[in-house]
Amino acid sequence: MTATDTAPLCGAHFESGRRRYRTTPRNTEYHPEMGLRVLLSALVRTAAKHDVAVEPVCSHVSRHYVRTYLAVDGSATRANEAVAELGHVSHCQDCLFRAHDRGLLADTPDTCPNCGGSRVVTAGPLWLGPVADSEFTEAVRAEITDDMGEAARARRLLDTVATELGRPTHYDQHRLCELWGRPASGMDEFVGALRDAGHAATRAHYSGTAFETDADVAEIRTATAHLD
Repeated sequence: MTATDTAPLCGAHFESGRRRYRTTPRNTEYHPEMGLRVLLSALVRTAAKHDVAVEPVCSHVSRHYVRTYLAVDGSATRANEAVAELGHVSHCQDCLFRAHDRGLLADTPDTCPNCGGSRVVTAGPLWLGPVADSEFTEAVRAEITDDMGEAARARRLLDTVATELGRPTHYDQHRLCELWGRPASGMDEFVGALRDAGHAATRAHYSGTAFETDADVAEIRTATAHLD
């Protein structure tokens, strides 16, 4: 499944996104992932109407399109399990803190639990599960041959997708460092600092400065403070 209407998907065209995908998209610094999770949410909900489950086995956002490959199962029970992976992301527009909760009803906090600010917005329902299956993605990567167009680029993309944590949502190092008033670091060094502090962390395919981690923004700042 490929979608090229990225502006509605990622929240840049808010009303169009709500109308087409029956969700609330938000235009954030992780807008490529927002678009992917909005699309997956719409696909899961549409399939579930017909007692069909869909699950992403490989997904990516490249150039100006969103693409996902799905496993399909004609089971109402599996459809219920897929719907259970839907939920909402609450995002602080001031400190970039975000949190996610599963469920079809949004529970937006009045204030940000990190900075106490009131500019908290909620997106959803979104797909909150993994956007790819690592084993499947690695198998696809192994089938790429040198005579295929852009083989090197495809291998790099799938290498990154296969190792992503798959949790919502990724961060952009440059955006965080800009907010904190400090220079950016090399991505490998930055991700390594998070791992050294005991957090799970990987680079993410959405951009050259994107990364995923189980740390929140305060923990990210603390773990990487020595890189300043």
